[in-house]
Amino acid sequence: MPNKLPVGILGATGIVGQRFIQMLEHHPWFEVAWLAASDRSEGRPYAEAARWRLKTNIPARIANMNVSPASRAGAPKIIFAALDAAIARELEPQFAASGCAVVSNSSALRMQADVPLVIPEVNGDHISLIETQSWRRSSGGFAVTNPNCSAIGLVIALAPLHRHFQLEAVMAVTMQAVSGAGYPGVASLDILGNVIPYIKNEEEKMEEETQKLLGTLNGGKVVPAPFAMSAQCNRVAVEDGHTESVSVRLKKKAKPEELIAAWNDFKAEPQQLRLPSAPDRPVIYMTASDRPQPRFDCDLGGGMATAVGRLRPCNVLDWKFTVLSHNTIRGAAGAALLNAELLKAKGYLG
Repeated sequence: MPNKLPVGILGATGIVGQRFIQMLEHHPWFEVAWLAASDRSEGRPYAEAARWRLKTNIPARIANMNVSPASRAGAPKIIFAALDAAIARELEPQFAASGCAVVSNSSALRMQADVPLVIPEVNGDHISLIETQSWRRSSGGFAVTNPNCSAIGLVIALAPLHRHFQLEAVMAVTMQAVSGAGYPGVASLDILGNVIPYIKNEEEKMEEETQKLLGTLNGGKVVPAPFAMSAQCNRVAVEDGHTESVSVRLKKKAKPEELIAAWNDFKAEPQQLRLPSAPDRPVIYMTASDRPQPRFDCDLGGGMATAVGRLRPCNVLDWKFTVLSHNTIRGAAGAALLNAELLKAKGYLG
């Protein structure tokens, strides 16, 4: 595959790392050339080091690839990072400082003022923040992040409404899948027959990231969107797919058919550029009264589309509706992959 760009995966043995491998297997632009994980995996063939949890098989070429130490030596220039925040906070700046393009799924750098937090359909222009990074000036390296898995589906659903009608207030209650906690995730005796109304730092991430994502780029910084935002986050006994009950107040009054049209007609730069991982329709409105549901709908658009349904008046704000997105595809590996595709299309990679 001489025409493909070599990429590496930091945190390759975890669930998000596995999703990266799955989604990159037949990618037209990128090829996995390097895998890194914790010390206990170092030097072992990937098939031995990783407890593979996905429904597809490990690609044969990857299964036999040895896991490298998580250091810059031998790593390619493009790095997908799927690390715990504490580890990412140390390693990602090191790789960026050494000249790597770090495309991260971690929360460690998301709210740093000079690091773009990007959903390509929503705020692809924020990528230009790369040029303000000290890493970029010193070595050519940089870091770009994608949002939290609960924020990304919400923001994709909010973006068309904000664009057409301007948001004044947002309230979101999440029902988040156990795969969002990684593997082995939540103990079965804690989650079966239960709802856990607390996910550490999740509500804060949703609120801060939503306003940064829908904010405006002003020179070398992002001015957060000014609407009020409140999130309540819950873990539920669902394997994949984060469901959210959302209420919004709009500055410009709208009819239900106008809201639905805003969702169904929503397309942006990834669709115009025909990026390989971009869904044809980022938002799909479902008319059935009991949809979307994770079991049936989280794989829409290859797991990259956001499903919206149950639009109806809200007696407190203006409108309420249900949002569903795949948390380990669109909410994690797929989000970073689409960011990398946009970076390549913009001339930042290779």
